[in-house]
Amino acid sequence: MQPRIGQNQFGNDCVTYMGIDQQHWSRIESYGPKFVENIVQGVARDILCFAMKNLRARFIVGHVHDELIIEVPEDTSMQETCDLMGQAPDWMPGLLRADGHECMFYQKD
Repeated sequence: MQPRIGQNQFGNDCVTYMGIDQQHWSRIESYGPKFVENIVQGVARDILCFAMKNLRARFIVGHVHDELIIEVPEDTSMQETCDLMGQAPDWMPGLLRADGHECMFYQKD
């Protein structure tokens, strides 16, 4: 909120914004890698939401970062589910691939 060009602790120009720092409302310094990280996380969230829309016929019980946790009948094709999740939005064709893991309870593969 309220972005401005300010000076960082070294006296160089930087982008600052208002936020909570150590439980107080104050002006916080930012830097390039932080912007890149936030942009990447935002795009990843958009891609995950797109995959969730493609899988709306499945019972999605949760998600962890870039993983979806889905409950399906045992005769459901994992490859078909991966193909649906791996479909890319029109604005980024051919970039995605999805892998799957089957188990009776959630666990990291």
